[in-house]
Amino acid sequence: MNAHLVLMDGSVFSGESIGAPGHTDGELVFNTGMTGYQEVLTDPSYAGQIVLMTYPLVGNYGLNTEDHESVRSQVAGFVVREACDTPSNWRARHALHDYLAQNKVVAIAGIDTRALTLKVREHGVLMGTLTTDETPEDALHRLQNAPAYDDQDFVYRVTTPAPYKWGRYGMEPFDAPDTGYARRVAILDCGVKWNIPRRLATLGIRSYVLPALTPANEILDLDPDGILLSPGPGDPARLQRVVDTIRELIGKKPIAGICLGHQLLCRALGAETFKMKFGHRGCNQPVKHLPTGKVTITSQNHGYAVEPESVRQAGLEITHLNLNDNTVEGVANPDLRLMTLQYHPEAAPGPWDSRPFFDQFLKMTD
Repeated sequence: MNAHLVLMDGSVFSGESIGAPGHTDGELVFNTGMTGYQEVLTDPSYAGQIVLMTYPLVGNYGLNTEDHESVRSQVAGFVVREACDTPSNWRARHALHDYLAQNKVVAIAGIDTRALTLKVREHGVLMGTLTTDETPEDALHRLQNAPAYDDQDFVYRVTTPAPYKWGRYGMEPFDAPDTGYARRVAILDCGVKWNIPRRLATLGIRSYVLPALTPANEILDLDPDGILLSPGPGDPARLQRVVDTIRELIGKKPIAGICLGHQLLCRALGAETFKMKFGHRGCNQPVKHLPTGKVTITSQNHGYAVEPESVRQAGLEITHLNLNDNTVEGVANPDLRLMTLQYHPEAAPGPWDSRPFFDQFLKMTD
């Protein structure tokens, strides 16, 4: 089946459909990871986005049942140069094209992903549509009347509809007992990746995963030892209700923020955020820890960042900087027991260099 990727500027890339038939709209972004496509597909932070994988061959090790980062595929669409039809890995349960079709993901292969990546780097992210059932002209007309990515609130679509717990056996009902855990952490789910509560569970922490709009008083009534603000999709400036909740929590419990959670915590203290030209998405971003000078290779997925001067005015210390563009990658305020990272210490996919973040958070809850 033929497929077309049509961009808002009128560009058309034609190739082969490797997913579900139909059409889908989204903001076109690229990910530079050589591996990790299963985690990318199921990462809630990619809601509303058509993801372009820059590595030319995708799907060679298949997909399994253990490495999902949420309950479903989250991407709006998927773009690759070449999709492997016959994966080879003892853990594989699905080929890429079968998974995409079963999960109703519109996807395309066989296009020049180098040229497409260069277009995004030069122009910045832009809206696009993937289609198997329209002419490029009809698809462009529909896209021109579709809502822009920046005008939508994706967090409220991906957050859990009801609270649940996570422990050493994975996801459990919210009334499951808490015996045998050293600490209890409330995770405000703005699009949490499951590897976050997985990592906490390895440290003996019971996670309470809560809907994004849970009021501050209900979170405090649970009396957690700490609060973690999760990653998630979209513009943090559109999430004022969540920001207001965080502002009520500051100073009452230790708080850690990851990615979108980092941005929301900064906004709760008065800092500003801005949209990046094409963001950071991949497994190889170098970040410097300013207090020690140590450089870590990190996993990242974000299209917004915090304005550095506003961070200082908000009374926060900048602790981490991206070495490619000097954007803020972490802040702290020891007096308020706050710490954040813009990148993903839980990885999945990506290097494990940043796992000590969770140990530091645990010490902050003592």
